[in-house]
Amino acid sequence: MTTLLVASTGGHLAELHDLVPRLGIGDRRWVTFDSPQSRSLLADEEVVHVPPATSRDLVGVVQDLLVARRMFGRRRYDRVISTGAGVAVSFFLPAAAAGVECTYIESATRTRGPSLTGRLVARVPRTRLYTQYPGWADHNWRYGGSIFDAFTAEPVAEPRPVRKVVVTLGTHPRYLFPRLLARLVEILPPSIEVLWQVGATVIDRMPAGARRQVPSAEMHQAMREADVVIAHAGVGSALAAMQAGQRALFIPRRRAHGEHVDDHQVEMARELHGRNLVLAREATEITLADLDTAAAWRVRASPVVTPFPPN
Repeated sequence: MTTLLVASTGGHLAELHDLVPRLGIGDRRWVTFDSPQSRSLLADEEVVHVPPATSRDLVGVVQDLLVARRMFGRRRYDRVISTGAGVAVSFFLPAAAAGVECTYIESATRTRGPSLTGRLVARVPRTRLYTQYPGWADHNWRYGGSIFDAFTAEPVAEPRPVRKVVVTLGTHPRYLFPRLLARLVEILPPSIEVLWQVGATVIDRMPAGARRQVPSAEMHQAMREADVVIAHAGVGSALAAMQAGQRALFIPRRRAHGEHVDDHQVEMARELHGRNLVLAREATEITLADLDTAAAWRVRASPVVTPFPPN
């Protein structure tokens, strides 16, 4: 049985990659965009790179749809699993037409209801739909557990002084985060060693050594060695920090400032702060004391892997 795993790069890909051990699949093939993240994360996997489709990107969705039709015409797949975003629509439509089983797992960022992609794929016949929050599960959307169930946080007996910091603002090409970058440049002293992944964000006082994107392997290693991780409130950044044992300082983008399409990051930050897995703060209010607070905790992963989604 060959499973096609479909996801946009960024948090969607990180989430699906993290779920693979819990999905109970064997032979698989990935579909995603070509990026340092996908090449690093899927280095040992069979991958098909498709044209990137960003948020609300109809042209990108159509381009990926054409690729999907060619793929289903050349090879038989038994099922398609996706965590989004728009590329899921591109592959679910021809998959359903070919009689292939489709499963959509809504992103953990959607704490109150489905995303636009989720609402669209819900219209595709015979698609199995899963949410990671029991609060909005219903007869269409089944609760399948959460990717964050495997993590717990605990205080450190003797916290280390903050000397190394990783900053990641995400890599979305359309949505910038200058408020956070400007604040960090303002408060972080020269004595702290910082790895900066700033995506497309540019400000007048750019920090020395700022990089648009860092390969996943290098980023994960840097997070493991850091005293603190400061991240935008994306699911991929949260997972990477937790896997590195970090209780990240987590800052949501705000729609009112044009930093994202909606305020799902605000909800994500609230959810993970409530689980004690991150320290949520607003971009313009971060202090050096917050770094010390974040550094005083560590996150641990449970050795028990719960199947997801349920049969």
